[in-house]
Amino acid sequence: MKTLKKRRRVQIILVAVAALAVSTALIGYAMRDGINFFRSPSQVIAEPPAPTEVFRIGGLVEEGSIVRGQGETVRFVVTDGGESVPVAFTGVLPDLFSENEGMVGTGRYVNGVFEATEILAKHDETYMPKEVMDALKEQGVYKDPGES
Repeated sequence: MKTLKKRRRVQIILVAVAALAVSTALIGYAMRDGINFFRSPSQVIAEPPAPTEVFRIGGLVEEGSIVRGQGETVRFVVTDGGESVPVAFTGVLPDLFSENEGMVGTGRYVNGVFEATEILAKHDETYMPKEVMDALKEQGVYKDPGES
């Protein structure tokens, strides 16, 4: 009788482990396109990603770099103080998008230009995305106003 109980326990544990493995694999498969990694311009220049890889880039919009072209295409340069990456975006920019301000873009790096599908800008006078702030601090460009 005891061996039957032990056998049932082992079977239940094996089924639970198999179900957990299958569910983890399915979640990972479903999220494969939904996870966008953040990179600073210095990281993009140092190790350019594949043209098919979607990722986020962030930094400050270089002064004097915004060029509005024909139609809705806008070109500008994003920098972290160390390196700069040209960006092309087709669409309507956020109202708070401007030079020398923080931004985060989602898109692909193709032929030396980041082709953005989405641009996010700061939402008040003090906000800057954590990833952008960390990248700028690493380059020695940004100092937190709260630090002395």
